[in-house]
Amino acid sequence: MSAIHTAVLRDLGIQAVNSGGSSGSHWWSGRNDGSLLPSINPSTGEQIAGVYPCSADDYQRIVKESVESFHAWRMVPAPKRGETVRLIGQALREKKEQLGTLVSLEVGKIKAEGDGEVQEMIDMADFAVGQSRMLYGVTMQSERPAHRMSEQWHPLGPVGVITAFNFPVAVWAWNAFIAAIAGDTVIWKPSPKAPLCAVAVQQICNRVMQQQGYPGIFSLFITDQPALADRMVQDDRLPLISFTGSVPVGRRVAATVGQRLGRTLLELSGNNAVIVDQTADLDMAVRAILFGAVGTAGQRCTTTRRLLIHESRYEELVGRLVKAYAQVHIGNPLEPDVLMGPLIDQVAVEGYRAALDEIKKEGGEVLYGGRVLNRQGYFVEPTIVRAKNEWPVVQRETFAPILYVMPFQTIDEAITLQNDVPQGLSSSMFSNDIRHGEQFLSAAGSDCGIANVNIGTSGAEIGGAFGGEKETGGGREAGSDSWKAYMRRQTNTVNWGRELPLAQGIKFGS
Repeated sequence: MSAIHTAVLRDLGIQAVNSGGSSGSHWWSGRNDGSLLPSINPSTGEQIAGVYPCSADDYQRIVKESVESFHAWRMVPAPKRGETVRLIGQALREKKEQLGTLVSLEVGKIKAEGDGEVQEMIDMADFAVGQSRMLYGVTMQSERPAHRMSEQWHPLGPVGVITAFNFPVAVWAWNAFIAAIAGDTVIWKPSPKAPLCAVAVQQICNRVMQQQGYPGIFSLFITDQPALADRMVQDDRLPLISFTGSVPVGRRVAATVGQRLGRTLLELSGNNAVIVDQTADLDMAVRAILFGAVGTAGQRCTTTRRLLIHESRYEELVGRLVKAYAQVHIGNPLEPDVLMGPLIDQVAVEGYRAALDEIKKEGGEVLYGGRVLNRQGYFVEPTIVRAKNEWPVVQRETFAPILYVMPFQTIDEAITLQNDVPQGLSSSMFSNDIRHGEQFLSAAGSDCGIANVNIGTSGAEIGGAFGGEKETGGGREAGSDSWKAYMRRQTNTVNWGRELPLAQGIKFGS
């Protein structure tokens, strides 16, 4: 590792060996028995540093302190809670360059995307600060004289946030900052594939929490043991579990939390399509498709995975995409001219291989790419494949840069094809026909949680609600009313008169 990268780690408080648990005020070594969890640089396959995962005892301590902190934090006025989040946002601004570099080192995003992810955290902090003064209830008209009815919202409790490797810091911020201004404490279980990013963020939070005198708002729980992760999901002290990950794991989380009648916020797999009609601006479309399909090496839930092209533009657009793909520089994500870094690990590489093998057996044609690169790290070629929407491999999300291209004849056919997958996260149409765009956005159009016209499937802004339908889970993060997911609603009726009329005009006794 270079001296520059060593300095970055040091500046973020990352040691050669790090603790995997924090209550927000204390660090402890976790399972200090030699079973160190390594953080691997996917560009080289080399270890960056290590983390001792939490033990069962560590978990109990973290939850106990989070519950105790919640009892105090819920009584802090919401604008003051927002001030703490504002200061964390400021601390992130000061460490943006370093933390963006760490994201690139640990998960392989190009530096621009790593920095962008940290900026997303900062933006989310700003958004949450404003939201802390807008936790609005409503007043309703009562049918009974001299009565006042209203709704108000209260903090929910300690919230468990489980995040994936592909957005190792931003998704935590989406949840944690809104939960915090809502009056909740947060216990974070990050992906064991990106532990250092979590340790760095927790270090930043700890300093702010201690300065403000509010320890325990944000806690960290790193584990690579499924049994301990299950314990968190089963824990009825955590009324809400926010989970980002695959559909199979999301199903288990939903079933487990539902069994104890808790709440879930699920952000699961996407299988996102771009529709390009006969009127589309292909210059815009090519740029959007390239970023959507190749960005983060195809490891975003909003990655463009299916491309539906009107038959009159099919050959032209595919030809332009092949030329664009040929110009994508693959390599060290920290180099300025690189547009695509590595996959996260060898398991992801094997998933890429398996998908392409299945495609070839189905009769698909590789139009570009399709190779695992023979170099250090986990690098593959971005790939374009002629395919059919109904093939099982196309119906699944493969977390790799594989783009399936398919022609269509009518806009009705295109929308049907787009919707005909189990997932429903993001969608896009490129068109200069206002009727096509409006049809796409109508009730008879896209069935996804996100539907865009003349922009791609990837790159959502935090001002809009983020989430999907069907197997994507149905949860929503960010957006104008996202705070409601982290609070409990209470209806209040006050009788300020001297009589006791009953609702619905009921007479009961004399």
